[in-house]
Amino acid sequence: MDAREFFQRSAGKWRSLRTTHHLPFRRAETGDSNIVVESLEADHPKIKEICQMHDVDPRLSVGGALVEWNASMAWDKEDENHSGKTVFALIPQETNPKQGQLLRERGYAEITPVAGDYYIDEEEALVLVTEYETMSIFERFWFVGEGMRVRTSTVKRFGGFNTATFSVEIRTEPGENPVELTETAEATELFSLSGW
Repeated sequence: MDAREFFQRSAGKWRSLRTTHHLPFRRAETGDSNIVVESLEADHPKIKEICQMHDVDPRLSVGGALVEWNASMAWDKEDENHSGKTVFALIPQETNPKQGQLLRERGYAEITPVAGDYYIDEEEALVLVTEYETMSIFERFWFVGEGMRVRTSTVKRFGGFNTATFSVEIRTEPGENPVELTETAEATELFSLSGW
C-alpha cells in the first residue's frame, strides 16, 4: 500500500475519540471530533491549486484528500474553536511511491500552508513529519480494520516535548467506495471499556 491508497481507504466519515497528554503539566485531556475525508484524484482542481501554492509542478502529484474536522476538548473555553478543513497533495519520490512530500493548504498546528514528509512504514502505517516555525509534529496512522483507525501524535516545541495524543477513530459512514464496517461494534465496546 502507498500513501495514495491509504487516503483512498480513509475516505468517509469518522468519529475520533482521543486523549491528549500535556506532558509539562502531567495531565491528560479527553476530546472527540467528527472527521470527513474525501479522496481526490491527481487531476482535481484543488490538488492543482495546492501544488501551485507550494510552487510544485501539479503533474508530480498522484492525488490526495480533502479533510474537514469539527472537534471539542474537555478543557475548551467558550470561544475556542477546533474546526476547519485542509487539502493534502501527495508528491511521491520518483524511485519510491511509499514516501515523499505532503503539501497542505493549512497545518493543524499553524493556520498557514505547510509542506511535510510522509512514508509508509513496514507495518503499512502512514507516518507524517511536519516542521513548523515553532514546533515539529510526528503523526502515525494505521488501520485496525476497514472500520477502525488509530492515530498517535507528538508535538515538540522549544526544545522539549509538549503533548502526546492517542486517538481511536471509528468510520461512521463509508466514502464513495463502500467498505465493510465489521469492526464498528468492537470499537464501540473498546470505547466503553476505556471510559469514553
